[in-house]
Amino acid sequence: MRRPSIAPFVLALASAAVLAACSAGQSATPPAGAATARPLAVGVQLIQPEQVAIATELPGRTTAPQVAEIRPQASGIVLKKLFADGALVRAGQVLFQIDPASYQAAVASAQAAVDKAQAVVQTSQLTAQRRAELLKIEAISQQDVQDAQATLAQAQADLAAARAALATARINLQRTEITSPITGRVDLSTVTVGALVTADQATALTTVRQMDPLQVDITQSSADLLRLKRELASGRLQPLAADARTGSTAKTTQTGKPDPAGQPASATEARVSLVLEDGSTYAHAGRLSVSSPAVNTSTGAVTLRAVFANPDGLLMPGMYVRAQLPTGVAAGALLVPQQAVSRDASGQASVLLVDADNKVRRQAIAATRAVGNRWLVDSGLQAGARVIVEGAQKVKVGDVVQATATPLATAS
Repeated sequence: MRRPSIAPFVLALASAAVLAACSAGQSATPPAGAATARPLAVGVQLIQPEQVAIATELPGRTTAPQVAEIRPQASGIVLKKLFADGALVRAGQVLFQIDPASYQAAVASAQAAVDKAQAVVQTSQLTAQRRAELLKIEAISQQDVQDAQATLAQAQADLAAARAALATARINLQRTEITSPITGRVDLSTVTVGALVTADQATALTTVRQMDPLQVDITQSSADLLRLKRELASGRLQPLAADARTGSTAKTTQTGKPDPAGQPASATEARVSLVLEDGSTYAHAGRLSVSSPAVNTSTGAVTLRAVFANPDGLLMPGMYVRAQLPTGVAAGALLVPQQAVSRDASGQASVLLVDADNKVRRQAIAATRAVGNRWLVDSGLQAGARVIVEGAQKVKVGDVVQATATPLATAS
């Protein structure tokens, strides 16, 4: 009998051993292309103290410094209208002509009365002189002389009254030419040629408004004014010093402290810039001329008034504008880009920081005043902090990141 062969069995065992060895080798070697996870890259800005000029933006309305409502002071028919609606008129320019015929007749009558009174005065003077001569030779009594002098005095008084009546008649005649008392832009006319007007009527014939310069009435809440006073008193804000760009000068008392009246700059020197309704900046800087000394009980606001040159007539009375008023200088201010600040439902502001261990953490801050495209931080942030300004959406608190400095352009 022939013994069975074991070669196939041995080959099967060898193959199994080789496969096991290969599997073990593959599991011990990491896959090609596999690598350790790298930290996420974020852009940060290093916050450093700065000296910043603080300006307050306040709402306002443009108003005309002078407004003249043109009303007749003489009654009659309008013969002529001597202006174009909306045109620029000068002070003293004739706007309307009222029929002067009756007033010319009144002047002629008053002139005749003056002439008559003058003749009576001359006669009375001659009579008084003759009687004075006769009294010297005792040809008449003292009573006759006194009567002549009294008659002369009465004639002189009548002459003065006649001259006053003539002046009144001439004034009334002048009033038939209705003139503009100021230089400005004339409004639409409410009457036409042939209309009957009466002296001192309630309805104005037209209105003239001064257009250059123009005023802007600015309102500031009393709460903001109190906060500004506190910041100036504490030294957190310094009064404005002389500045070549604005020409403003700090208003101080004799002790060198800020003026406690509220506005840090002199009312006659502080410069104001204007933002128009379409968002553009007005080309001419204004001057703060006066501020109200009292708070409006209805609105709780103080009214400030600025004056702006208006040579091109771009500004019109009644326009809504926003005035930017310089209030002081903040030394050592910390400014954070607005894009780095987020607020929760309660309004609490916070930023994401990168600490010394390159970990992300959230920091609550107090920021209530905008300076250009940045927030002025009142509290919660230290100088040297690294604030995340780019890539904040990709990270969360506690992540390890790779911080790269990202300088940002600032807008004043």
